[in-house]
Amino acid sequence: MIPRFATDIITFYHPEFWGVGSADAVRELAAAHPRRFWERLMDALAETEVTGIELTFAPGDIDTAVRAYGTATAFREALAARGLSVVSAFIAGEDAPDWRAGDNLSAIVADAARRAAFLAEAAADLLVAGLPMRTTYGERPPFFVDAAYMGRMADIAHAVGEEVARHGVRLAFHTESNSTLWYERDIDLFMALTDPRYVWLCPDSCHIALGGGDPVAVARRHAPRIALAHWKDAVRPIDVHLTIDETVYARQQPFMTELGTGIVDWPGWAEAMARTPGAGTVLIELDEAADPVAALRAGTAVAKAAWAGTVNSGFPGGSRAR
Repeated sequence: MIPRFATDIITFYHPEFWGVGSADAVRELAAAHPRRFWERLMDALAETEVTGIELTFAPGDIDTAVRAYGTATAFREALAARGLSVVSAFIAGEDAPDWRAGDNLSAIVADAARRAAFLAEAAADLLVAGLPMRTTYGERPPFFVDAAYMGRMADIAHAVGEEVARHGVRLAFHTESNSTLWYERDIDLFMALTDPRYVWLCPDSCHIALGGGDPVAVARRHAPRIALAHWKDAVRPIDVHLTIDETVYARQQPFMTELGTGIVDWPGWAEAMARTPGAGTVLIELDEAADPVAALRAGTAVAKAAWAGTVNSGFPGGSRAR
């Protein structure tokens, strides 16, 4: 079967879509008119085959949704009236506690519990997180992503995973470029150190490729623990050491591209995804598309073609990992 399609709200963050001149202007518009922001998004999604959304950092976040509709229930009902639903939410935002601090576990767990309660009320069951960013290569003192560091991250992940499970929500980790969960080795180490009952994986095909990894190989190795995946394409691996500060996300953008125009093996990726617990959803991520409707239509076409190949190969889409 063909799965449902979803997208991260960041797909709609391009200023051109909103008729403004900057990213700050987009945030200001949404802050002043949160209901108008969401209604424009929903209307645009109605022109595509996408029926699911992943909430992310502001303005496409939990707090803006609550300011627009009052409650998670009202937000869910507004989406449902247009045939839409929440798939997941990303732990993001300036108010999100820093996992590297070391002395704030209670704040981290409380923050995740708040988000999980919203998701449960919104009829969604997946909270997506990322591990902290690396530091710039060559910076002193050096920061090493070693077994001790990953052990601390695993301890936090277990505490958070157990807490959100109380709300019927699963915790999955996203593989972000230049983070401490980027290289294939990072992913394998973190997965080995975490309990599969409480910690899931949300691999991003683009970011894994940007780290010089093989997204398909990662997906095949960890298929039983993939709750959701971000379908995104890459131009080529990042072959320079980027300065890791607040500008790193913008400087990663030139290495990303629309589905089907880069280096990701989409037939292989689709085959691997068809064997996962997250097979029912294809989440297409297109950072800040100037024409998100056209971009989502094009991305959906690529994903559908790749998924059709899983059926022809004897791996029916939607089957769970064995």
